Amino acid sequence: METVILFPAIDLKNGQCVRLEQGDMARATVFNLNPAAQAQSFAAQGFEYLHVVDLDGAFAGKPVNAGAVEAMLKTIKIPVQLGGGIRDLATVEAWLDKGITRVIIGTAAVRDPELVKSAAKTFPGRVAVGLDARDGKVAVEGWAETSQVTVLEIAKRFEDAGVAAIIFTDIARDGLLKGLNLEATIALADAISIPVIASGGLASIEDVKAMLTPRAKKLAGAIAGRALYDGRLDPAAALTLIRDARRS
Repeated sequence: METVILFPAIDLKNGQCVRLEQGDMARATVFNLNPAAQAQSFAAQGFEYLHVVDLDGAFAGKPVNAGAVEAMLKTIKIPVQLGGGIRDLATVEAWLDKGITRVIIGTAAVRDPELVKSAAKTFPGRVAVGLDARDGKVAVEGWAETSQVTVLEIAKRFEDAGVAAIIFTDIARDGLLKGLNLEATIALADAISIPVIASGGLASIEDVKAMLTPRAKKLAGAIAGRALYDGRLDPAAALTLIRDARRS
């Protein structure tokens, strides 16, 4: 259990910290006008690793909320993984140079798998792949389009590429507090050797407990968003559970 991490999520839209419902930019709730302050709050609560997505960047295909990300990096000491609009090696390198610990490649993992392989080889341990699924098929371009390939097909492309993690999101649950889709996430983790992080729908402490059960032993962690912002998930209780699981 020493690798299990609970990642608090900061999604950026128009420089603000928001949460979407099912990836729909029209269904965004603003939770904090100051993402750097939100990042500082998460670090102060004891979280060890921050998950950040540039939502505008995911649609634009290039970084849009760079100012907000850079402000966060100046504010906190904990590592940050960042996705959204990372479509070429120059962008990967630029973010890593600015202090991002790990970049997440999503759309380009479907459209340009060689980019992922090249980036993972050039920057070992610092490249993750974001696979966001709608009915089992991978969505791209900020979830605006659904491809014809399955999550497992894409994940298997990177088995020997040195990818640090696969972040698997069930779009149908994202932002709706319906609970993690652990069945699909565990099935993916069991089918590949790359560590898998669960995302989409984490609703309560019960999801954290489920992530720590023996059947989920191959999961590397989970991402928590709306449940943290609206108080359904107590950070101290969740982090204590994870620390206790590591010790045992």
